[in-house]
Amino acid sequence: MRPRSHEQHTLAGIGWLRAGVLGANDGIVSTSSLILGVAAARASHADIVLSAIAALVAGAMSMATGEYVSVHSQADTETAALAQERAELAVDFAGEHRELSEIYVRRGLARGLAKQVAEQLMAHDALGAHARDELGLSATSSARPLQAALVSAGSFASGAVIPLLVVVLASQRYLIISTVIASLLCLVCLGGLSAKIGGAPVVAGALRVTFWSALAMGVTAAVGTVVGRIG
Repeated sequence: MRPRSHEQHTLAGIGWLRAGVLGANDGIVSTSSLILGVAAARASHADIVLSAIAALVAGAMSMATGEYVSVHSQADTETAALAQERAELAVDFAGEHRELSEIYVRRGLARGLAKQVAEQLMAHDALGAHARDELGLSATSSARPLQAALVSAGSFASGAVIPLLVVVLASQRYLIISTVIASLLCLVCLGGLSAKIGGAPVVAGALRVTFWSALAMGVTAAVGTVVGRIG
């Protein structure tokens, strides 16, 4: 007999964890890229620190706003779908019972058993049964705009604070190389973690994130160098 722990699944929690890892990844890449661009333009240490702080705050607020609007739109869609389903149940309960039975038949139940299951579930919670099995909605997957916004802002800030701390602590002479090394090390770890959570090869995931992040930093630094020479 399998151990009891094998029966416990945390897919919903994994989804939130993966979103948090990706948000932290965005925070590191965007903030470190901005720091390198400003530093390459030969800005003062104080200006670089100020730019890093602005990148953290602006990025976190942008992530929160975008996620809130997006998830709120999803929540509005779910609410409208539930309202329509509630109206259909009030008008044609028998028809909705047949519809739910057909869903279970397509999933592999015998027609007689499908009718019994649909009848019992609708007697217990008709709207909940249709929301779950017809619309694909559940309590664990329902949209939560405020929660999504807070998670996005927090995860971005947790990543952005790493290059910010490097800038604050490092001397002007070693600022660029320190930012690159610290950021890429963290990105390797986050890329591997994200791949592991998603069930992908860890090494390939880590290298993919590191390569594209290094490219983003390099392009931004090159642009900063050009602008600094022009200015």
